[in-house]
Amino acid sequence: MKVGVIGLGYWGPNLVRNFLSSKDVENVICCDRDEKRLALAKQKFHTVELETDVERLLKRDDVQAIAIATPVFTHFDFAKKALENGKHVLIEKPFTRTVAQADELVQIAERNNRVLMVDHTFLFTDAVQKMKEIIDSGEIGDVMYFDSVRANLGLFQPDVNVVWDLAPHDLSILNYLVGAKPLAVSATGMKHYYDYENIAYVTVYYEESIIAHFHVNWMSPVKIRTICIGGSKKMLYYDDMQTSEKVRVYDKGVDLNSKEGQYQVNVQYRAGDMYAPQIGNREALGGIIQHFIDCINSGEKPISNGEDGRDVVAILEAAELSLKSHGEKILLASLKTRV
Repeated sequence: MKVGVIGLGYWGPNLVRNFLSSKDVENVICCDRDEKRLALAKQKFHTVELETDVERLLKRDDVQAIAIATPVFTHFDFAKKALENGKHVLIEKPFTRTVAQADELVQIAERNNRVLMVDHTFLFTDAVQKMKEIIDSGEIGDVMYFDSVRANLGLFQPDVNVVWDLAPHDLSILNYLVGAKPLAVSATGMKHYYDYENIAYVTVYYEESIIAHFHVNWMSPVKIRTICIGGSKKMLYYDDMQTSEKVRVYDKGVDLNSKEGQYQVNVQYRAGDMYAPQIGNREALGGIIQHFIDCINSGEKPISNGEDGRDVVAILEAAELSLKSHGEKILLASLKTRV
């Protein structure tokens, strides 16, 4: 197949490289309005075709799939036109700017029997796959909380705040690992520069008494990528900055003992062994590209499909509303409802 990649900024060239590495891809058409970016792409990837007009690219009969790596406010229009022109679509996170846009794209994809996939990169890392395996096995018991930190110095985005930029990664990870339904969102943050929040704290309340907290920050002196997952039996700790032992399993927790006929409850803390499972180091984006192509060929539904992208956007949209109302809790069942 031939694949078109729209947008050759930061992420687009990575998509081009991985598509060209696939045995199923004949060639890639690079599309961008900036001819300097196109020239750089041609210099780096000699076989690619170049295009400056999105409309012309989407009408090509020899192009079966489109990858979109442009600012989020353009995602809906580009994806809608691509789907309506019979293309399979892979979209960079975040999926869309609103839940309504996400719902419409999912409906169009279903109506046209096209694959619609969101580039939630971390779901395809070996570390997240290993955590999924551990949680699904029941080793850590019932998940009780999820606590993540994603911080670094920059990069300030010109069109979205830090929540829309960084939180989709960990939101998609949690939704994938746990599969619980998010119920409500509360968020606080601050704008120190420009018009968008550069630091924020987001709390998401899930079914089954799961609470999740996300700290996202463009103003950290060090780069931090950590997740702690507390289970009723054991705990998981993930540090993406580690070159080895990215995932650790701790046999630590709390045991409650009460004697029959007595109201007194004894709290006992359990501290057992820690182990770090063996984890590979494959490039996640390569896994995404191959999964996208496999889904096109087989008709299988992608792991990070449109509905999953929509769930993340719903939390982001609710968080944005909560930020504007200074931390007010927003119910996801109805974004117009406050509690």
